[in-house]
Amino acid sequence: MNKFFKLEENNTTVGREIMAGVTTFFAMSYILFVNPEILGQAGMPVQAVFLATILASIVGCLAIGLIANVPYALAPGMGLNAFFSYTIVLSLGYSWQEALAMVFICGIINIIITFTSIRKAIILGIPESLQHAIAGGIGVFIAYIGIKNAGLLRFISDPGTYTNNHGTITSNSSIVPELVTFNDPGALVALAGLVITMYFVLRGRISNKVIFKGGILISILLTTIIAILSGLVKVDMSTLFAENNIGTAIHQMGQTFGAAFGPKGFATLFADPNKYIEVLMTILALSLSSIFDPIGTFIGTGRATGIFSDKDLEEMENSRGFSSKMDKALFADMIATPIGAIFGTSNTTVFVESAAGIGAGGRTGLTSVVVAIMFAISSFFLPLLSIVPTQATAPVLIIVGMMMLGSFKEIKWDDLNEAIPAFFTSIFMGFAYSISYGIAAGFITYIITKLVIGKPKEIKPIIWAVAILFIINFAVLAIL
Repeated sequence: MNKFFKLEENNTTVGREIMAGVTTFFAMSYILFVNPEILGQAGMPVQAVFLATILASIVGCLAIGLIANVPYALAPGMGLNAFFSYTIVLSLGYSWQEALAMVFICGIINIIITFTSIRKAIILGIPESLQHAIAGGIGVFIAYIGIKNAGLLRFISDPGTYTNNHGTITSNSSIVPELVTFNDPGALVALAGLVITMYFVLRGRISNKVIFKGGILISILLTTIIAILSGLVKVDMSTLFAENNIGTAIHQMGQTFGAAFGPKGFATLFADPNKYIEVLMTILALSLSSIFDPIGTFIGTGRATGIFSDKDLEEMENSRGFSSKMDKALFADMIATPIGAIFGTSNTTVFVESAAGIGAGGRTGLTSVVVAIMFAISSFFLPLLSIVPTQATAPVLIIVGMMMLGSFKEIKWDDLNEAIPAFFTSIFMGFAYSISYGIAAGFITYIITKLVIGKPKEIKPIIWAVAILFIINFAVLAIL
């Protein structure tokens, strides 16, 4: 195991990788509950989606761990599942089987793009200042997810400025965030968890004791105990295992497995010539997020933690085929999406919560393999996972996000030519709640900046191409 995963070379141990994998799993385990809920609103059988989520995650984690030997975890992505249900099915009127067919096509397209080295060209075309901005922006994004999951924020919107879209409330920019009043049990538990996490992280920096090295996971467990004692989490052993079970999930998967290729999937997706453009533009929207979310996560967390060093990027630039670490990671993260579509779930992507495990010491693919094992185990112990509240994992995300802000120091903020694109990249990534939108904002403002200062030749063709695709994507979403 030491030789296969190169543990000594990456200055890590089996115990540390296991701890990191478990930490990553708990930080992202919410997807097991959220993904079935969101796709269920599109009419999909919830238990089948739960099992499909597990299977797609296992495939993705094993692929990236064994092929690329990097500590990232994959699962059906948030945002992509919402686009699947609320836009493709509920707004545009496609069946969920047709939506799965679109996801499958998206996965095949992205694999082709990876094989033809287009994704490599995109990464190599991103200016170094934007790479640092992406890293810091992901830190903002992760911390914001943590603050929101902790329940520390509430949002106020003026009457008449919001709409109800199939149960999802959409408000305009009149919405204002503010701190909650601290009489909410969830917020108080999250604050206690934040203090506990800070203690273990700070002590871990000055102590070599094993307990502090595993402090992030311990903080999750201690916060969960506090949540149970405070009554925030109800534990009823008599009904804990009755609601969800693997047998029901397997039975329901008969409805979703291969549905993309059935009479309600591919057979009807292209049946109406008048909808060809709409179908293609919808697939484009899915593909852009699937392409750029992993790129942003790899560059951001990789630069901040050393998972992907300058040497790795140089090797990718000079490599042929899939010989470099980044090449392998880009290929591995594409495998799970078409497989997930076959099982019955939306696009699978690299989870930004992988940074929690990296923060806990994960440095190799063994971390990813542990996450895959945890997903497999979760299929039998689903009810137990519901005991760990988001308030227990939120503090970890806040601290990890804070650590990633260190990338901002590499940006020349006194040089507006560099600062403007970096600002829009990082701010939109966090506040628009999307890595892809942050990259889009960065690319577009980078082009504008270079044109204004009279240096259009410094804009690489791939930056132009990606920016135009994003603009087309935004125009399509506005029309839809």
